[in-house]
Amino acid sequence: MSMQSHPSYLSDDMLARAKAQLATLIGFDTVSKRSNRPLIDHMAAYLGDLGADITILPDESGEKANLIARFGPADVPGLVWSGHTDVVPADEPEWESDPFEMIERDGYLFGRGTCDMKGFAACVMAVAPELARAPLSRPVYLCFSYDEEVGCLGAPAIARHLAALPVSPEFAIIGEPSMMQLITGQKGKIAMRAEITGTSGHSSFAPQHVNAIEHAAEAIGRIAARARRYLSEGPFDPDFTVPHATMLTTMIDGGVATNITPDSAGFTFELRSISGMDPEADMDALLAEIEAEVCVPMAAKAAGTGIRFDRLFAYPAMGDARDTAGFARYADLLPEWGGKVSFGSEGGVFEQIGGVPAVIVGPGSIDQAHKPNEFVALEQLRQCLGFLGSLIEAISEPPTAG
Repeated sequence: MSMQSHPSYLSDDMLARAKAQLATLIGFDTVSKRSNRPLIDHMAAYLGDLGADITILPDESGEKANLIARFGPADVPGLVWSGHTDVVPADEPEWESDPFEMIERDGYLFGRGTCDMKGFAACVMAVAPELARAPLSRPVYLCFSYDEEVGCLGAPAIARHLAALPVSPEFAIIGEPSMMQLITGQKGKIAMRAEITGTSGHSSFAPQHVNAIEHAAEAIGRIAARARRYLSEGPFDPDFTVPHATMLTTMIDGGVATNITPDSAGFTFELRSISGMDPEADMDALLAEIEAEVCVPMAAKAAGTGIRFDRLFAYPAMGDARDTAGFARYADLLPEWGGKVSFGSEGGVFEQIGGVPAVIVGPGSIDQAHKPNEFVALEQLRQCLGFLGSLIEAISEPPTAG
Protein backbone atom coordinates (compact mmCIF):
# COMPACT_ATOMS: atom_id res chain seq x y z
CA MET A 1 0.00 0.00 0.00
CA SER A 2 1.42 3.36 -1.01
CA MET A 3 0.98 6.02 1.68
CA GLN A 4 2.71 8.79 -0.26
CA SER A 5 -0.27 9.23 -2.60
CA HIS A 6 -2.56 10.53 0.17
CA PRO A 7 -0.66 13.39 1.84
CA SER A 8 -3.78 15.13 3.17
CA TYR A 9 -4.69 12.09 5.28
CA LEU A 10 -1.11 11.65 6.46
CA SER A 11 -0.62 15.26 7.53
CA ASP A 12 0.25 16.35 11.04
CA ASP A 13 -3.10 18.14 11.22
CA MET A 14 -4.99 14.94 10.48
CA LEU A 15 -2.90 13.02 13.00
CA ALA A 16 -3.58 15.69 15.63
CA ARG A 17 -7.28 15.32 14.87
CA ALA A 18 -7.07 11.56 15.42
CA LYS A 19 -5.16 12.03 18.68
CA ALA A 20 -7.81 14.42 19.97
CA GLN A 21 -10.56 11.99 19.02
CA LEU A 22 -8.74 9.14 20.74
CA ALA A 23 -8.28 11.14 23.94
CA THR A 24 -12.02 11.76 24.01
CA LEU A 25 -12.89 8.11 23.35
CA ILE A 26 -10.46 6.82 26.00
CA GLY A 27 -12.15 9.14 28.51
CA PHE A 28 -15.33 7.06 28.28
CA ASP A 29 -15.04 4.08 30.66
CA THR A 30 -16.64 1.44 28.46
CA VAL A 31 -15.52 -1.69 30.28
CA SER A 32 -18.00 -4.34 29.17
CA LYS A 33 -19.80 -4.51 32.52
CA ARG A 34 -20.77 -0.85 32.15
CA SER A 35 -23.03 1.02 29.72
CA ASN A 36 -21.57 2.22 26.46
CA ARG A 37 -24.47 4.61 25.79
CA PRO A 38 -22.60 7.83 26.64
CA LEU A 39 -19.93 6.94 24.07
CA ILE A 40 -22.47 5.85 21.46
CA ASP A 41 -24.49 9.03 21.99
CA HIS A 42 -21.32 11.12 21.63
CA MET A 43 -20.35 9.40 18.37
CA ALA A 44 -23.90 9.59 17.01
CA ALA A 45 -24.11 13.33 17.72
CA TYR A 46 -20.73 14.02 16.11
CA LEU A 47 -21.40 11.94 12.99
CA GLY A 48 -25.00 13.11 12.73
CA ASP A 49 -23.89 16.75 12.77
CA LEU A 50 -21.68 15.93 9.79
CA GLY A 51 -24.71 14.67 7.88
CA ALA A 52 -24.52 10.92 8.43
CA ASP A 53 -27.72 8.87 8.45
CA ILE A 54 -27.81 7.56 12.03
CA THR A 55 -29.27 4.27 13.29
CA ILE A 56 -28.98 3.27 16.95
CA LEU A 57 -29.74 -0.34 17.88
CA PRO A 58 -30.16 -0.67 21.68
CA ASP A 59 -30.15 -3.95 23.55
CA GLU A 60 -33.19 -5.04 25.55
CA SER A 61 -32.09 -3.15 28.64
CA GLY A 62 -31.35 0.08 26.81
CA GLU A 63 -28.03 0.28 28.66
CA LYS A 64 -26.02 -0.90 25.67
CA ALA A 65 -26.34 0.08 22.02
CA ASN A 66 -24.84 -0.32 18.57
CA LEU A 67 -24.34 2.58 16.16
CA ILE A 68 -24.61 2.56 12.38
CA ALA A 69 -23.74 5.82 10.61
CA ARG A 70 -24.02 5.91 6.82
CA PHE A 71 -22.32 8.41 4.54
CA GLY A 72 -23.11 8.31 0.82
CA PRO A 73 -25.91 6.82 -1.30
CA ALA A 74 -27.96 3.88 -0.04
CA ASP A 75 -28.89 2.34 -3.41
CA VAL A 76 -25.55 0.73 -4.32
CA PRO A 77 -23.39 -1.84 -2.50
CA GLY A 78 -21.12 -0.18 0.00
CA LEU A 79 -18.29 -0.61 2.45
CA VAL A 80 -18.42 -1.28 6.20
CA TRP A 81 -15.86 0.09 8.66
CA SER A 82 -16.43 -1.78 11.90
CA GLY A 83 -15.21 -1.49 15.47
CA HIS A 84 -16.35 -2.31 18.98
CA THR A 85 -16.72 0.28 21.73
CA ASP A 86 -16.21 -1.89 24.82
CA VAL A 87 -12.85 -2.53 26.47
CA VAL A 88 -11.56 -5.09 28.94
CA PRO A 89 -11.12 -4.12 32.62
CA ALA A 90 -8.11 -2.04 33.64
CA ASP A 91 -7.72 -3.11 37.26
CA GLU A 92 -4.10 -4.24 37.16
CA PRO A 93 -1.78 -2.50 39.64
CA GLU A 94 0.93 -2.26 36.96
CA TRP A 95 -0.80 0.67 35.25
CA GLU A 96 1.54 3.67 35.35
CA SER A 97 -1.20 6.19 34.55
CA ASP A 98 -4.96 6.54 34.68
CA PRO A 99 -6.19 3.93 32.14
CA PHE A 100 -9.04 6.22 31.08
CA GLU A 101 -6.92 9.29 30.47
CA MET A 102 -4.81 9.09 27.34
CA ILE A 103 -1.20 10.16 27.68
CA GLU A 104 1.50 10.54 25.02
CA ARG A 105 5.07 9.44 25.54
CA ASP A 106 7.90 8.90 23.04
CA GLY A 107 5.65 8.47 20.02
CA TYR A 108 3.11 6.21 21.74
CA LEU A 109 -0.37 6.85 23.13
CA PHE A 110 -1.24 5.00 26.35
CA GLY A 111 -4.65 4.15 27.76
CA ARG A 112 -7.19 1.35 27.92
CA GLY A 113 -8.48 0.77 24.41
CA THR A 114 -5.80 2.71 22.56
CA CYS A 115 -5.10 -0.31 20.35
CA ASP A 116 -8.12 -2.52 21.12
CA MET A 117 -9.77 -0.81 19.47
CA LYS A 118 -10.51 2.85 20.00
CA GLY A 119 -7.44 3.77 17.95
CA PHE A 120 -9.27 2.61 14.83
CA ALA A 121 -12.45 4.38 15.94
CA ALA A 122 -10.50 7.60 16.46
CA CYS A 123 -9.10 7.40 12.93
CA VAL A 124 -12.61 6.86 11.58
CA MET A 125 -13.87 9.88 13.52
CA ALA A 126 -10.91 11.93 12.28
CA VAL A 127 -11.64 11.25 8.60
CA ALA A 128 -15.43 11.52 8.99
CA PRO A 129 -15.46 15.20 7.90
CA GLU A 130 -13.74 14.07 4.69
CA LEU A 131 -16.43 11.42 4.21
CA ALA A 132 -19.05 14.11 4.65
CA ARG A 133 -17.43 16.37 2.03
CA ALA A 134 -16.54 13.71 -0.53
CA PRO A 135 -18.84 13.06 -3.53
CA LEU A 136 -19.17 9.39 -2.62
CA SER A 137 -20.32 7.00 -5.32
CA ARG A 138 -20.76 4.22 -2.77
CA PRO A 139 -21.88 4.29 0.85
CA VAL A 140 -19.63 3.82 3.85
CA TYR A 141 -21.31 2.31 6.91
CA LEU A 142 -19.54 3.15 10.17
CA CYS A 143 -20.56 0.38 12.56
CA PHE A 144 -19.71 0.42 16.26
CA SER A 145 -20.89 -2.35 18.56
CA TYR A 146 -21.23 -3.20 22.23
CA ASP A 147 -19.92 -6.22 24.18
CA GLU A 148 -17.48 -7.65 21.65
CA GLU A 149 -15.07 -8.50 24.45
CA VAL A 150 -17.57 -10.80 26.17
CA GLY A 151 -18.65 -12.79 23.13
CA CYS A 152 -19.51 -10.53 20.16
CA LEU A 153 -22.96 -9.93 21.66
CA GLY A 154 -23.84 -6.68 19.89
CA ALA A 155 -22.59 -7.29 16.35
CA PRO A 156 -25.30 -9.77 15.27
CA ALA A 157 -27.93 -7.01 15.45
CA ILE A 158 -25.77 -4.83 13.19
CA ALA A 159 -25.25 -7.70 10.74
CA ARG A 160 -28.98 -8.46 10.60
CA HIS A 161 -29.79 -4.78 10.05
CA LEU A 162 -27.33 -4.54 7.16
CA ALA A 163 -28.60 -7.77 5.61
CA ALA A 164 -32.16 -6.42 5.66
CA LEU A 165 -31.30 -3.23 3.75
CA PRO A 166 -32.66 -2.95 0.18
CA VAL A 167 -29.02 -2.95 -0.96
CA SER A 168 -26.63 -4.47 1.57
CA PRO A 169 -22.88 -3.75 1.80
CA GLU A 170 -20.48 -5.87 -0.21
CA PHE A 171 -17.35 -5.73 1.96
CA ALA A 172 -16.38 -5.07 5.59
CA ILE A 173 -13.13 -3.92 7.16
CA ILE A 174 -12.82 -4.84 10.83
CA GLY A 175 -10.41 -2.47 12.56
CA GLU A 176 -8.95 -4.89 15.10
CA PRO A 177 -5.23 -4.36 15.77
CA SER A 178 -3.24 -6.02 13.00
CA MET A 179 -0.25 -3.67 12.70
CA MET A 180 -2.05 -2.40 9.58
CA GLN A 181 -1.53 -5.71 7.83
CA LEU A 182 -4.29 -7.49 5.94
CA ILE A 183 -5.77 -10.43 7.87
CA THR A 184 -7.99 -12.78 5.87
CA GLY A 185 -9.20 -15.27 8.46
CA GLN A 186 -10.15 -15.51 12.11
CA LYS A 187 -11.14 -18.44 14.30
CA GLY A 188 -14.64 -18.89 15.70
CA LYS A 189 -15.41 -19.81 19.29
CA ILE A 190 -17.97 -21.71 21.33
CA ALA A 191 -17.64 -21.15 25.09
CA MET A 192 -19.36 -23.63 27.39
CA ARG A 193 -20.00 -24.11 31.12
CA ALA A 194 -20.45 -27.54 32.72
CA GLU A 195 -22.16 -28.02 36.09
CA ILE A 196 -21.65 -31.44 37.67
CA THR A 197 -24.06 -32.83 40.27
CA GLY A 198 -22.92 -35.74 42.42
CA THR A 199 -23.64 -36.95 45.95
CA SER A 200 -21.76 -36.05 49.12
CA GLY A 201 -20.81 -37.79 52.32
CA HIS A 202 -17.83 -38.57 54.51
CA SER A 203 -14.83 -39.21 52.32
CA SER A 204 -14.11 -42.50 54.13
CA PHE A 205 -17.22 -43.89 52.38
CA ALA A 206 -16.17 -42.56 48.97
CA PRO A 207 -17.18 -45.69 46.98
CA GLN A 208 -20.80 -45.09 48.01
CA HIS A 209 -20.87 -41.59 46.57
CA VAL A 210 -20.82 -39.96 43.14
CA ASN A 211 -17.72 -37.77 43.19
CA ALA A 212 -18.51 -34.65 41.16
CA ILE A 213 -14.87 -33.63 40.78
CA GLU A 214 -13.76 -37.04 39.55
CA HIS A 215 -16.55 -37.13 36.97
CA ALA A 216 -15.66 -33.59 35.95
CA ALA A 217 -12.13 -34.88 35.41
CA GLU A 218 -13.46 -37.68 33.21
CA ALA A 219 -15.31 -35.16 31.07
CA ILE A 220 -12.26 -32.89 30.92
CA GLY A 221 -10.18 -35.87 29.81
CA ARG A 222 -12.49 -36.33 26.84
CA ILE A 223 -12.20 -32.64 25.99
CA ALA A 224 -8.41 -32.98 26.05
CA ALA A 225 -8.59 -36.11 23.90
CA ARG A 226 -10.63 -34.27 21.28
CA ALA A 227 -8.07 -31.45 21.35
CA ARG A 228 -5.32 -33.98 20.65
CA ARG A 229 -7.28 -35.26 17.65
CA TYR A 230 -7.45 -31.74 16.21
CA LEU A 231 -3.68 -31.51 16.70
CA SER A 232 -2.99 -34.77 14.86
CA GLU A 233 -5.90 -35.08 12.42
CA GLY A 234 -6.91 -31.49 11.62
CA PRO A 235 -8.51 -30.08 9.58
CA PHE A 236 -5.53 -27.82 8.97
CA ASP A 237 -5.03 -24.32 7.60
CA PRO A 238 -1.34 -23.36 7.54
CA ASP A 239 -2.14 -19.65 7.30
CA PHE A 240 -3.00 -19.66 11.03
CA THR A 241 -0.22 -19.50 13.61
CA VAL A 242 -2.00 -22.45 15.27
CA PRO A 243 -3.07 -24.22 12.08
CA HIS A 244 -5.97 -26.25 13.47
CA ALA A 245 -8.90 -26.03 15.85
CA THR A 246 -8.22 -26.01 19.57
CA MET A 247 -10.25 -27.14 22.56
CA LEU A 248 -9.36 -26.77 26.22
CA THR A 249 -10.69 -26.36 29.74
CA THR A 250 -10.04 -22.89 31.09
CA MET A 251 -11.54 -22.76 34.63
CA ILE A 252 -12.59 -25.31 37.24
CA ASP A 253 -14.08 -25.25 40.74
CA GLY A 254 -15.58 -27.68 43.25
CA GLY A 255 -15.36 -29.30 46.65
CA VAL A 256 -15.79 -27.95 50.17
CA ALA A 257 -13.42 -29.86 52.48
CA THR A 258 -10.69 -32.49 52.47
CA ASN A 259 -12.93 -35.09 54.16
CA ILE A 260 -16.13 -34.64 52.16
CA THR A 261 -16.82 -36.30 48.82
CA PRO A 262 -17.76 -33.35 46.58
CA ASP A 263 -21.33 -33.29 45.33
CA SER A 264 -20.81 -30.38 42.95
CA ALA A 265 -18.18 -29.06 40.58
CA GLY A 266 -18.03 -26.88 37.52
CA PHE A 267 -15.73 -25.99 34.70
CA THR A 268 -15.65 -23.88 31.56
CA PHE A 269 -14.21 -24.92 28.24
CA GLU A 270 -13.98 -23.65 24.70
CA LEU A 271 -13.70 -24.73 21.09
CA ARG A 272 -11.90 -22.41 18.67
CA SER A 273 -12.71 -23.44 15.12
CA ILE A 274 -11.34 -22.63 11.68
CA SER A 275 -13.40 -21.84 8.61
CA GLY A 276 -14.67 -24.93 6.81
CA MET A 277 -15.37 -26.90 9.98
CA ASP A 278 -18.77 -27.67 11.46
CA PRO A 279 -18.07 -26.63 15.07
CA GLU A 280 -21.68 -27.16 16.15
CA ALA A 281 -21.55 -30.79 15.01
CA ASP A 282 -18.20 -31.27 16.73
CA MET A 283 -19.54 -29.85 19.99
CA ASP A 284 -22.71 -31.97 19.77
CA ALA A 285 -20.62 -35.09 19.23
CA LEU A 286 -18.45 -34.30 22.24
CA LEU A 287 -21.43 -33.70 24.52
CA ALA A 288 -23.09 -36.91 23.33
CA GLU A 289 -19.88 -38.82 24.12
CA ILE A 290 -19.72 -37.35 27.63
CA GLU A 291 -23.40 -38.08 28.19
CA ALA A 292 -22.99 -41.73 27.22
CA GLU A 293 -19.66 -42.44 28.89
CA VAL A 294 -19.77 -40.21 31.98
CA CYS A 295 -23.34 -39.14 32.75
CA VAL A 296 -25.12 -42.45 32.20
CA PRO A 297 -22.90 -44.32 34.70
CA MET A 298 -23.38 -41.47 37.20
CA ALA A 299 -27.18 -41.63 36.97
CA ALA A 300 -27.10 -45.43 37.23
CA LYS A 301 -25.35 -45.13 40.58
CA ALA A 302 -27.51 -42.30 41.98
CA ALA A 303 -30.63 -40.76 40.49
CA GLY A 304 -30.42 -37.03 39.83
CA THR A 305 -26.70 -36.95 39.24
CA GLY A 306 -25.09 -35.92 35.97
CA ILE A 307 -23.69 -32.99 34.03
CA ARG A 308 -25.59 -29.97 32.69
CA PHE A 309 -24.00 -28.03 29.85
CA ASP A 310 -24.80 -24.37 29.19
CA ARG A 311 -23.57 -22.29 26.29
CA LEU A 312 -21.98 -19.03 27.42
CA PHE A 313 -21.57 -17.50 23.96
CA ALA A 314 -20.50 -18.31 20.44
CA TYR A 315 -19.33 -16.48 17.36
CA PRO A 316 -18.43 -17.86 13.94
CA ALA A 317 -15.08 -18.07 12.20
CA MET A 318 -14.30 -15.54 9.48
CA GLY A 319 -13.50 -17.13 6.14
CA ASP A 320 -11.10 -15.93 3.46
CA ALA A 321 -12.72 -13.08 1.49
CA ARG A 322 -10.07 -12.87 -1.20
CA ASP A 323 -12.26 -14.52 -3.85
CA THR A 324 -15.22 -12.13 -3.37
CA ALA A 325 -16.33 -9.22 -5.53
CA GLY A 326 -16.04 -6.79 -2.62
CA PHE A 327 -12.44 -7.76 -1.98
CA ALA A 328 -11.60 -7.45 -5.69
CA ARG A 329 -12.98 -3.90 -5.77
CA TYR A 330 -10.55 -2.71 -3.07
CA ALA A 331 -7.70 -5.21 -3.47
CA ASP A 332 -5.22 -2.68 -4.86
CA LEU A 333 -5.72 -0.46 -1.78
CA LEU A 334 -5.37 -3.17 0.85
CA PRO A 335 -2.08 -3.45 2.76
CA GLU A 336 0.42 -6.28 2.85
CA TRP A 337 -1.06 -9.68 3.71
CA GLY A 338 -0.37 -10.81 7.27
CA GLY A 339 -2.05 -14.22 7.36
CA LYS A 340 -4.88 -15.31 9.65
CA VAL A 341 -5.36 -14.87 13.40
CA SER A 342 -6.49 -17.14 16.20
CA PHE A 343 -8.12 -14.40 18.28
CA GLY A 344 -11.78 -13.54 17.79
CA SER A 345 -13.35 -10.61 16.00
CA GLU A 346 -16.72 -9.60 14.61
CA GLY A 347 -15.63 -10.45 11.06
CA GLY A 348 -17.26 -13.86 11.16
CA VAL A 349 -20.51 -12.30 12.37
CA PHE A 350 -20.64 -9.95 9.39
CA GLU A 351 -19.84 -12.81 7.03
CA GLN A 352 -22.08 -15.54 8.44
CA ILE A 353 -25.04 -13.49 9.71
CA GLY A 354 -24.90 -10.42 7.49
CA GLY A 355 -23.63 -12.01 4.29
CA VAL A 356 -20.86 -9.38 4.12
CA PRO A 357 -17.36 -10.77 3.46
CA ALA A 358 -14.83 -9.25 5.82
CA VAL A 359 -11.14 -8.72 6.47
CA ILE A 360 -9.23 -7.30 9.42
CA VAL A 361 -7.05 -4.19 9.05
CA GLY A 362 -6.35 -1.96 12.03
CA PRO A 363 -3.70 -0.01 13.90
CA GLY A 364 -1.73 -1.39 16.82
CA SER A 365 -0.58 -4.84 17.87
CA ILE A 366 -2.71 -7.51 19.49
CA ASP A 367 0.32 -8.09 21.72
CA GLN A 368 -0.55 -4.84 23.51
CA ALA A 369 -4.25 -5.62 23.95
CA HIS A 370 -5.70 -6.64 27.33
CA LYS A 371 -2.51 -5.62 29.16
CA PRO A 372 -1.56 -2.87 31.61
CA ASN A 373 -0.17 0.25 29.92
CA GLU A 374 -1.84 -0.60 26.63
CA PHE A 375 -0.59 1.61 23.82
CA VAL A 376 -0.71 2.36 20.13
CA ALA A 377 2.10 3.92 18.13
CA LEU A 378 1.42 7.26 16.45
CA GLU A 379 2.90 5.83 13.26
CA GLN A 380 0.20 3.13 13.28
CA LEU A 381 -2.52 5.79 13.47
CA ARG A 382 -0.82 7.68 10.64
CA GLN A 383 -0.87 4.55 8.48
CA CYS A 384 -4.51 3.91 9.33
CA LEU A 385 -5.47 7.46 8.35
CA GLY A 386 -3.70 7.03 5.02
CA PHE A 387 -5.48 3.73 4.40
CA LEU A 388 -8.92 5.15 5.18
CA GLY A 389 -8.14 8.15 3.00
CA SER A 390 -7.28 5.90 0.07
CA LEU A 391 -10.65 4.18 0.43
CA ILE A 392 -12.50 7.51 0.49
CA GLU A 393 -10.73 8.66 -2.66
CA ALA A 394 -11.40 5.36 -4.42
CA ILE A 395 -15.17 5.68 -4.05
CA SER A 396 -15.41 9.41 -4.70
CA GLU A 397 -16.76 10.62 -8.02
CA PRO A 398 -14.26 12.59 -10.11
CA PRO A 399 -15.04 16.30 -10.33
CA THR A 400 -17.16 17.31 -13.28
CA ALA A 401 -15.66 19.40 -16.05
CA GLY A 402 -16.25 23.12 -16.00
